Amino acid sequence: MSIQKVLVSGANGQLGWEIAQAAKLFPNFEFVFVDRNAMDLSNSNELSGIVSLFAPDAIINTAAYTAVDKAETENELAYAINAEAVATLASIAKQKNIPFITYSTDYVFNGNANSPYLTDTKLDPVNFYGKTKADGEQMALAENENTIIIRTSWVFSSHGNNFVKTMMRLMKERDALNIVGDQKGRPTYAKDLAHATIQILIALNEGKQISGIYHYANAGETTWFGFAEKIKDLAGLECDLKAITSDQFPTPAKRPNYSVLDTHKIENDLGIEIPSWEIALKQCIDQLT
Repeated sequence: MSIQKVLVSGANGQLGWEIAQAAKLFPNFEFVFVDRNAMDLSNSNELSGIVSLFAPDAIINTAAYTAVDKAETENELAYAINAEAVATLASIAKQKNIPFITYSTDYVFNGNANSPYLTDTKLDPVNFYGKTKADGEQMALAENENTIIIRTSWVFSSHGNNFVKTMMRLMKERDALNIVGDQKGRPTYAKDLAHATIQILIALNEGKQISGIYHYANAGETTWFGFAEKIKDLAGLECDLKAITSDQFPTPAKRPNYSVLDTHKIENDLGIEIPSWEIALKQCIDQLT
């Protein structure tokens, strides 16, 4: 397999942007980045024509509907982007016999576990956003068994909207903040995920068999409260943080209490070592300050 030209959707998102930064280090690949204006995933009918126009050797779909709470009411739009469009892109990739990489979420699980979720753990989403991503996974694999799905969690970056940037802003604006302390997961630096994605392209070019579901998140686990405490520490901010329960911070969409992902499969298959979330967070905050 020879991959030279790679089409990347979701150019303005955290991951799309980080892949664009990482791409500068890999001149062997020609990356073509498209945003919602050039490739609207809410309209699956147009996707085949758009992909044909660019004639890529691989497709990376970083575009997604990520407004977890809004998904509870914007069912059709969320489903069109996260499920139907993903299945369509998987089908197009199969027809053209090119690799297709897309991303999913820890929210496909119910959060009742007490040990890290494996890639083959039964899906049981607790909110509609999670359902759209779970259905998107299954529909894509049904269309194209060679689809590569990377589930990730708690994504942050120096670009776009995310927990890290929100916390830094709020800690500067307020004297005290209440942060949920009973949800546990693994934060993911989109920059590290971007580099892992490019490692997959390199492995495919070397003829390695890579397909199916993988998990990627930075090493270690924490709560949102623990995450916020580390942000405060690394950014040198003054703010009184108080841990509260999920019940004390109700949201339209239920969140899984435990969504730690097991990443051994991607580490073994790609031969990569994943940095800790604390190291990744320090790199991100250094970029922001």
